[in-house]
Amino acid sequence: MLLTVKQLSVSFGGVHALNLSHFNLRDKELRVIIGPNGAGKSTFLDILCGKTRPDAGEVLYNGVPVLGKTEVEIANLGIGRKFQKPSVFPSLTVYDNMLLAYKMQKGIFASLFFKQTDEIDSRIREVAGKVGLIREMKKMAGELSHGQKQWLEIAIVVLQDPKLMLIDEPAAGMSDEETEKTGELLLQLSKHHGIIVIEHDMKFVEQIAKELVTVLVRGKLLVDGTFDEVRNDQRVIDSYLGRANVQLENF
Repeated sequence: MLLTVKQLSVSFGGVHALNLSHFNLRDKELRVIIGPNGAGKSTFLDILCGKTRPDAGEVLYNGVPVLGKTEVEIANLGIGRKFQKPSVFPSLTVYDNMLLAYKMQKGIFASLFFKQTDEIDSRIREVAGKVGLIREMKKMAGELSHGQKQWLEIAIVVLQDPKLMLIDEPAAGMSDEETEKTGELLLQLSKHHGIIVIEHDMKFVEQIAKELVTVLVRGKLLVDGTFDEVRNDQRVIDSYLGRANVQLENF
C-alpha cells in the first residue's frame, strides 16, 4: 500500500473534525473523497501533508510513519499538496514559477551556485505540455485564467516529483471546458502518481472516479464504493439533503 491510515482523529475546540477508522490507497490509484461541508475532507489532507497534527492515529506512507514530521520532511518523502486556492507567484512568468518548483537542493548556497541545465528546461517544458501551458510559458502567472492557475499549481506539484498527490477541489470556479480538461489531466497523472482528490462537483467526480469513491460525513467514513454505488446509497443521499448548494440531479 502506498498509504495506510488507522484510527486517525483530531478535534478543534472540543469538536471532532475527523475520526477516521481506516483508509488505504494503492500506488497509482486515483481516489476521490466527497462529503458535505465540514465532513473533514480538507482536515484529512492537512494531516497527511503535516499542516495539522492529529490527536491520535497512525499514517504510513510507503511503510514510513508520517505523523510528527514537518511539512518539508513529508514533502521530501514524496507527498505533494495542491490547495483549493492557487498560490502561484503572480509577478513571475509561468516558466519561472515552474523553475522555482523544480525538485532540487534548496538553500542559500545551492541558490548561489545554481546553474540551469538543458535537463531542467526539458523537464519543465514536458510538464507544461502535460498541463496545457506550453504556450503560456512567457506570460505572467497573474495574467492566467483561474483554470490555468489551477493547472500551473498542479504542474508545480508534479515538478516536486511526488509519489502521492493531494488535490483539493481542482474544479472549483472552472468553466465546463476547463473542468473536463482538468479531469483528463488527473486521469493521465494517475498513471504515474497516487492521487487523492477532494471534490464537490459530481459530474467531475463521475469523470475521474474510475475506482473507489470515499464518502466522509461528520469526520467519519460513511462508505467506500464505485461512483454508481455511492450515488445510489441512501445514506449518502440523506447526508446531502437540505444543502442548498447541492445539485441533486447531478448526484
